[in-house]
Amino acid sequence: MLKLTPAERSALRAEAHGLNPVVMIGESGLTESVMKEIASSLDAHGLIKVRVFGDDREARIAMYEQICAELDAAPVQHIGKLLVLYRPKKEAVKERSAKAGKGMREVTIVKASASGTKKPSVTKVLLKGNERVTAGGNIKRAKPRQTSIKKNALNK
Repeated sequence: MLKLTPAERSALRAEAHGLNPVVMIGESGLTESVMKEIASSLDAHGLIKVRVFGDDREARIAMYEQICAELDAAPVQHIGKLLVLYRPKKEAVKERSAKAGKGMREVTIVKASASGTKKPSVTKVLLKGNERVTAGGNIKRAKPRQTSIKKNALNK
């Protein structure tokens, strides 16, 4: 089971405050499919809330401890029927395919005001690999440049 310092636990409780429960444990209890769902949610999010439907407090505590022990997660908070769990996200290494082009890039576009007396507008935009910014500050898809038939004949 993962151990957290009180400061880390406090920060995680604050971060979990706005979260909604991602996994619900029903009357059938802690089944294998529920454990798989909790594990995949922890891999995806790192910090999750689990809602337990059941009035037995001792059973909820036992489930909480079992989940933390089996999934190597840290117990963050147990309030009523809500359990908050934390496990650091696993960093997945993504390999780029050979045929993939350029990725997304951030570009700053500065457009002068129409009257010329006001400040220019500055916007940051994400461009895809096949897009470009025109001289007027508009975004267009990049097209392959046309080459002259005459120039091609001269270069050969």
